[in-house]
Amino acid sequence: MSTTAAPPEAPVGMDLSDYLRMLRAYWKAIVAFTLLATLAAAGWTVLQPKIYASDSSGIVVTPGSDNVSLSLAGDSLAKAKVKNYESVAKSRLVADRVIHALELNTSADALLGSISLKVPLDTAEIRVTAQSTDPATAQRVADAWVNGLAAQVEAIETAPAGEAAVEAGTAATPGAEPPANATATAVRVLPLGKAVLPTSPTSPNTKLNLALGALVGLALGVAYAVVRRHLDRRIRKAAEIERLFGLPVIGTLPVDHRLDERSTVLDAGTEMQVHDAGGAMGEALRELRTNISFLDVDQPPRIIVVTSSVQSEGKSTVTANLAVTLAAAGENVVVVDGDLRRPTLVDVFNLVPGAGVTDVLTGTAELADVLQPWGALPNLSVLGSGRIPPNPSELLGSRAMKKMLNTLAEDAIVLIDAPPLLPVTDAAVLSRAADGAVVVIRTGRTTQEQLAQSLGNLEKVKGRILGAVLNYVPTKGTDAYTYYGTYTAAPRPVPALGVEPQPITIAQDSGAEGVLEALGSGRRAKD
Repeated sequence: MSTTAAPPEAPVGMDLSDYLRMLRAYWKAIVAFTLLATLAAAGWTVLQPKIYASDSSGIVVTPGSDNVSLSLAGDSLAKAKVKNYESVAKSRLVADRVIHALELNTSADALLGSISLKVPLDTAEIRVTAQSTDPATAQRVADAWVNGLAAQVEAIETAPAGEAAVEAGTAATPGAEPPANATATAVRVLPLGKAVLPTSPTSPNTKLNLALGALVGLALGVAYAVVRRHLDRRIRKAAEIERLFGLPVIGTLPVDHRLDERSTVLDAGTEMQVHDAGGAMGEALRELRTNISFLDVDQPPRIIVVTSSVQSEGKSTVTANLAVTLAAAGENVVVVDGDLRRPTLVDVFNLVPGAGVTDVLTGTAELADVLQPWGALPNLSVLGSGRIPPNPSELLGSRAMKKMLNTLAEDAIVLIDAPPLLPVTDAAVLSRAADGAVVVIRTGRTTQEQLAQSLGNLEKVKGRILGAVLNYVPTKGTDAYTYYGTYTAAPRPVPALGVEPQPITIAQDSGAEGVLEALGSGRRAKD
């Protein structure tokens, strides 16, 4: 089948369902970012000094008149003057007057930084807002600023003809009498009441800061989730494998905590337990068995290599349990330990280590002598690896290996537990002698690049890829394995007279005769 060795590109666009899955997958990180940003905003708010603000205002007026025309002209003059007086109100001249009046220990520039002015549109009013860490100071400065502005305007308006307003203002000192030759004041600034003593600070705004902190944290959390989603190349769903590689997923195996400590065969105490294996894993294995039988109806594969990209993806466990599932359906099955570097199948099936593949290939042992039948299912046999050779790849690619596999396939389905594809070439070499290879992928660990390289290694030797098995699929979360979770097996029948079935025990140093003897003792105990 057609695969690609190049790493697949990450999908460019995301639809709404992708975003929802992303949020569900990284919701803890998003909540953590939001809480941290909110706490940071709260801490920053606590450290900030409390600022109080007080408002005062004055209005520009002209001498009144009973004449309507003069009154309108005076109103227009006041509105025109207020724009000029706004700049006067922001000057150091007014600041110096306020400092002198209130005896403040600060500079004019510093005081100007705490003052804000506003002239409402189409009015002759000037509003002054004073800020301070002390509410009483803010109130006093606001009132004094309007009074200082009024005094400065009076000094400007009463200045001698021909002199600049700024010169007149500079010459005038707070509390000084107008010059003798001053003209009558045409425009004045009148204070509009007293400033109110502030009771609550205007800064910092606790609620606003916390809301902004939460929004910033939420945005950072979502950005983190998006970046993680695009940078995370680990395979998590069967749909990803089929979409990115065009590789059919023939099995999806959930997490089973009975396999946490070591690789083993599930429900392998007695023959009855093997046939009645239930739960999510049992149903998933039976589905895998069915899918393998339908891979090629006319020429079903008889020799199957089970491999993975790297270590610890569960290929040996999958091989052993698939063999048990096939045997439970009545098939004759032979499991071959094709890992001549780190053999594990003998330990998985709890059989006697010793002679195996290498002994048969070198001619030091006969095939029938080294096959070990498995106690719970007599139609299941295991061929161990034998002694570890110095040249595993050469032995696995030899004609003797192919002849041995063909001999076994005459009467049984042969499952070969092969080494990972990336560290060594053994699995790729074995795939040429087999009818096809099944690649085991561990959910959340195997990356897209690793799988692409593994499939490329099989393509180089023209090995046939039967499909992929997605292993260790979580039972909780966004990528949970849920189909079989609510469908439980029926209760197992209890033997008559309350006699519990006796487990079959095999001594570590027993051979094939010991296996048969253990089987016989188990059947007698059952009878």
